[in-house]
Amino acid sequence: MATTVPETAAPPPRRRIGARLVSAAFATITSHCCRTHFWKPMSDKPHVFDATTDTFETEVLHKSLTTPVLVDFWAAWCGPCKSLTPILEKLAGEYNGAFELGKVDVDKEQQIAAAFQIRSVPTVFLVKGGEIVDGFPGAMPEGQVREFLTQHGVLPAEPQVAEEVPLAPLDPQAQAAALREAIAAQPDKDELKLDLALALLKTGDTAEAEQLIDALPANLATDDRAVRAKARLSFANVLKDAPDAGTLQATVDANGADLRARHLLGVRHLLDGNDEAALEQFLEMLRQDRTFDDNRPRRSLIDAFRVIEDEDLVGRYRRKMSALVF
Repeated sequence: MATTVPETAAPPPRRRIGARLVSAAFATITSHCCRTHFWKPMSDKPHVFDATTDTFETEVLHKSLTTPVLVDFWAAWCGPCKSLTPILEKLAGEYNGAFELGKVDVDKEQQIAAAFQIRSVPTVFLVKGGEIVDGFPGAMPEGQVREFLTQHGVLPAEPQVAEEVPLAPLDPQAQAAALREAIAAQPDKDELKLDLALALLKTGDTAEAEQLIDALPANLATDDRAVRAKARLSFANVLKDAPDAGTLQATVDANGADLRARHLLGVRHLLDGNDEAALEQFLEMLRQDRTFDDNRPRRSLIDAFRVIEDEDLVGRYRRKMSALVF
């Protein structure tokens, strides 16, 4: 139920709202914003703020480019607002940054209310990417608000596993053991299984790691960690039945043009954590014969960039690769 704002017409229908309204609204508001200073209202509730004419551009429009913003138009005299606003504030805290809640008091911020053609309160709009994508008039129960958010890809934030499961990054065996315990407690948490796959690859257990990677749901298949895991698994498979690092080094020392041995040596270095040594081997392959084995030198460098987490090192060798290729 919505309470009608005095001297206005009926509430807007529940439907997708196009960019024309939001463009006009933002143009009206921002043209009158105070550009010399911005006052940010304080709130003791997480991810909840009071939106004003002076702050609307930065707190709603700009913020919506990276985080969805739910804008709640309300009034102190509005009965339904007293039931809806606490629900929205509760969800903003529970979703923990998945969306921000901006509250607009229509009595104090009449310019914003007029720009958005508010005809009744409460009225709620969802702003994403600088545009109003949807909205609803009147109060709704919590379940329906959750459904509304889900329809637009706004989901509760996942708990921070890192705080619950102390990992040992320098000890893959300990890391894998800790992750197994976490998975036993949260068997449906696929992110933990992806982390376990990465840990297992560092221990050399490629068989179980491959099973975990293959079973990942579609929403994780393109995750940076999944891409890294697949690249690392590909390198691990190359080393099946390959000589040890000492033998490969001796082969390369005896014949620097043996690119197959040099490639295997680079892979050995990479999986042993000697990232720069690995990149040097792949780069030398590129210097000698960039087309070797269907462009393997270039492909090996690109896959190694996906595996290595040192961004500075990757950036340096990307530039070296580009200098040779182009």
